[in-house]
Amino acid sequence: MKSPSPASINILSALALALAVTLAVLFFAGAPPLTTLAVLFGGGLDSTASLLKTFSSFIPLFLCATALLATYAAGLWNIGVEGQITLGAVFAAGFLRLPDPGSFPPVLALILALAAAFAGGALWALLAGALRVYGRVHEIFSGLGLNFAATGVTLWLILGPWKRAGMASLSGTEPLPEAFRLPGFAGKPASMAGLVLAVAAFVAVVWLLKRTTWGLRLAAVRQNLKAARLIGLSPKRRLLEAMGLCGGLAGLAGGLLVTGLYHRLIPSISGNFGYTAILAVLMVSLAPVFVPVSCFFFAVLLAGAVQLPMALELDSSLSGVIQGVLVLAFLAAGRMGIGGRLTGDKT
Repeated sequence: MKSPSPASINILSALALALAVTLAVLFFAGAPPLTTLAVLFGGGLDSTASLLKTFSSFIPLFLCATALLATYAAGLWNIGVEGQITLGAVFAAGFLRLPDPGSFPPVLALILALAAAFAGGALWALLAGALRVYGRVHEIFSGLGLNFAATGVTLWLILGPWKRAGMASLSGTEPLPEAFRLPGFAGKPASMAGLVLAVAAFVAVVWLLKRTTWGLRLAAVRQNLKAARLIGLSPKRRLLEAMGLCGGLAGLAGGLLVTGLYHRLIPSISGNFGYTAILAVLMVSLAPVFVPVSCFFFAVLLAGAVQLPMALELDSSLSGVIQGVLVLAFLAAGRMGIGGRLTGDKT
């Protein structure tokens, strides 16, 4: 019988440590550890309705995680994904608020709205990229600043130019007409079209990074920026391309939130999907093959979090604590090489 590889033991050991630390945190927080985990996972998996809620979170989360693969491949930390989602949502909603959007066939209008969302997210990301490349402002700082700016723009539109007739409400803009809404699973707001787009984007990005000279150039830029410049790889251009692609996909996620889930522009429409996507990608150490599984795992936690107040009288924010603890414990275990120590492997 073939013995498990050191890599497999490392992964299993890291998962075991992450689970143990999570249970300890729940215990000290005064929550019944096993019951809390059961409610979290059951709330996202125990019924058809729960699964649909999970998929409604999985789709934008998966798109954002896919987007981050491009910037991480270039050595960039794109913290501005939240703002790029928001600008994508703004551009999609703005297109569908044209004086006469009915002049387009509904399918074409939806396609153009999603294209506008992609463009909005890409432009917001390119702004952060330009500050990084030409202004020497680190993308972490510019991204965080642009996240706040995007939220401010959204609130201004909802309470100002795009406010509902006769009122200014934080509930959002006027709902979209039925013709401009993506069809959902079983009538629920979780779109099959969104899932298809997310999977297609993931396949395309992985192919670009692993099978093309563009991906190889990004890797070279990440490894040694100065050397890439000397051999003519145009690192500034590559960095901007990676940021643009990442922002476009994040913007597309925002467009899907408008057309497929909320059917209007709402405050904080990004829903922390950008930050959660960062956790999901870090959880699997940037390995693309595990990104869908990691995103589904976090989507289950997000869907199950709403059950905590009702089932155990716990704050739903505890789910965010659990996510952070899991990622930190998993990464710490991987860095310490616990599995390698158990097997005597020194690699």
